[in-house]
Amino acid sequence: MNNSHHPAASEPDLATLKANLRQILKTQPLDRQRALLQTVAEELETDILDCAAALLHHWQTPTAANPPEKNTLSVKMVRYRLDIGAQHQLCVEQLQKLLVEESGVDKNNIANVTIRNVYTLIDLPDAMPPDIFQHLKTVEINQRKLDIKRVKNRKKRGIIPHRRYKKTNNNDTNAS
Repeated sequence: MNNSHHPAASEPDLATLKANLRQILKTQPLDRQRALLQTVAEELETDILDCAAALLHHWQTPTAANPPEKNTLSVKMVRYRLDIGAQHQLCVEQLQKLLVEESGVDKNNIANVTIRNVYTLIDLPDAMPPDIFQHLKTVEINQRKLDIKRVKNRKKRGIIPHRRYKKTNNNDTNAS
C-alpha cells in the first residue's frame, strides 16, 4: 500500500490533537455535531469515519478560510500584555514553559506571541481563572514580573477623528 499521500503526523501534532480532542470530549456536548456528521456522511454516501477524517484534514490544512495560526479547536482566545520584552532577554520558549508551569495552560493554547522591546503581546484562552490571573501578575522571568493585563478589544483601529465643527464667519453675521 502506498502511503506517500498520507504522511504520518509528527509526535507534537499527534499529542496536540489528542489533547484537544480529549478536552472537547470531556467538556462539550456533541449531540448536534454527531447528528450533523451523520447527515453529511449519508448525503455524501460515505461512512462517518471517512467524513471525520476529511474534517480533520480540512482543519489541519491551511486555506484562506482556515489559516494556519488556528492551532486550537474552538477555544476562545484573549489578548494579554506582559510587562516584559526583548530588552529583558525574553524568548518565546522560556515564556511558554513558564506559562505552562505556573498556570497549567496547554502549550498549544498559547498563541500569537509578539515580543516587543519592553513588553510582550500574547493570546491565551479566555477561561483563565481569576486566581491564576492574579498569580501570573507576580510571576517573574529574569527578575522581571510579568504584570499581565488583558488588552481591551478595539472595535475600530487607528485614531478616532476629532469632531469637526462648522466655522461661522463673523463677518457674515454682522454684515448689513
